[in-house]
Amino acid sequence: MAEKLKLEIVTPYGEVVSEEVDEITAPGALGEFGVLPGHIPMLTSLRIGEFSYLKNGKRLFIAVNWGYFEVEENCVTVLVDTAEPQDLIDLERAKTAMGRAEEGLKQLSHEDKEYRVMEAALKRAINRIQVASRRTGH
Repeated sequence: MAEKLKLEIVTPYGEVVSEEVDEITAPGALGEFGVLPGHIPMLTSLRIGEFSYLKNGKRLFIAVNWGYFEVEENCVTVLVDTAEPQDLIDLERAKTAMGRAEEGLKQLSHEDKEYRVMEAALKRAINRIQVASRRTGH
């Protein structure tokens, strides 16, 4: 049997994924990266983005929000603020959040403290919409 990776995705609210997978693609702080079985140990940070993994020939997608990614002996531990599997994302709620963030950004200047907060909210909403669209796209 081929070697697998043990994937654990955990948020402050609990475990989201605990599975044996074939490969992982993650949104690193410096760009997207992939991990296969036998990868060397590493620790890196994640940004808001699309996280995916391949299990038994099927690619599954998760919207993640900031965190850390560690590989050690074919065990991958992902600690993130939030992680939403594609089939659990409420698309209408994400679109509403995107609209609120866009409107909020129009009201603020780049110097306002809240500007970065709204900018991050917009990135999260767009990411959730992209990941949710994978339900019908693949």
